[in-house]
Amino acid sequence: MRTARLVAVGLLALVLFNFPLLAVFDTGTLIGGIPVLWAYLFGAWILVIALLAWITRSR
Repeated sequence: MRTARLVAVGLLALVLFNFPLLAVFDTGTLIGGIPVLWAYLFGAWILVIALLAWITRSR
């Protein structure tokens, strides 16, 4: 079960960091002085790391 969850998070990361989804957020607008694309990348990165930490710590 744990391996399946890790594979699922890997596939989620693949989708989150793939071109079609990145193109949606590449608008050139700013959120709090940060480009939307960079905010999305940081948020997605944090999400993937948090999911990996949750999966590896759960028993």
